[in-house]
Amino acid sequence: MNSEFNIAVHCLTLLSLKEDHMANSEEIARSVCTHPARIRKVLGLLRKHGYVATKEGVGGGYLLNPGTENATLGDLYRLLAQGSLKPSWCSGGDELPCEVAANIKGIMDQIYSGGESALERYLDGITMADVKRQIEEAGTTDLV
Repeated sequence: MNSEFNIAVHCLTLLSLKEDHMANSEEIARSVCTHPARIRKVLGLLRKHGYVATKEGVGGGYLLNPGTENATLGDLYRLLAQGSLKPSWCSGGDELPCEVAANIKGIMDQIYSGGESALERYLDGITMADVKRQIEEAGTTDLV
């Protein structure tokens, strides 16, 4: 799984806990423990897909859009990480005389596809509201 998925879940959860407050990329980056440019990249995509709104200028930042609490982790996975379970390299190839080498890529593709489908179904059952609730139940610390 790629880190953009984790960053998105973290950002949206943080913003959901700060409903009346705009958070800028520097504030969010401190919470996520990453560079503000990475935060802006992920939040830019989330803005493009309607999860967050932005306000430019002094005092500006990111704010959660209404309805985002109903978004599922499956939605975010498909947006940011779909296909990341499958490795970029697979052994074998059609041109090789070995029976395993000639067939393993297609078989492994089916295995990873099935695993990804199962993961997506699981993540579809978890909303951003569920994540927020779990954070609140775990106990609060000072937010950014």
